[in-house]
Amino acid sequence: MKIINQTIEILTESGIGIYNITPQIVEFLDSSAIKNGQLLVFSRHTTTALAINEDEERLLTDIKVYLQKLAPPGDKYLHNDLHLRIVPPDEPINAHSHLMAMTLNTSEVIPIAEGKLALGTWQSVLFFDLDGPRNRTVFIQIMGE
Repeated sequence: MKIINQTIEILTESGIGIYNITPQIVEFLDSSAIKNGQLLVFSRHTTTALAINEDEERLLTDIKVYLQKLAPPGDKYLHNDLHLRIVPPDEPINAHSHLMAMTLNTSEVIPIAEGKLALGTWQSVLFFDLDGPRNRTVFIQIMGE
């Protein structure tokens, strides 16, 4: 069995951003020569997440509204009491982003069959930055033959 790792970088925009990273993943898979196995996608930040879902503009807006209802940015959170914590000078007020991230996934595993991701017709790998703008990284690992 062969194992191949790669990191992709995503420069995100302000607020909640949802980015379809399927093309970068497919490009990595195509360069790997792996025909059958599994692909792991792993989010490397505590205010980011991953999901497999449909990349449709109105649905993405609905997801953002839903997440903001779950953890409204304006609510009171203990994590935001920066004066009570030892933090760097540029520490953001972002408890809501941590809570949103916890409701989603930090990783996804996708089967590889015949050299292709075994995603359904409308499925895409979506990366969520819940505390942008930032430079983010996603770790990808392919295992197979």
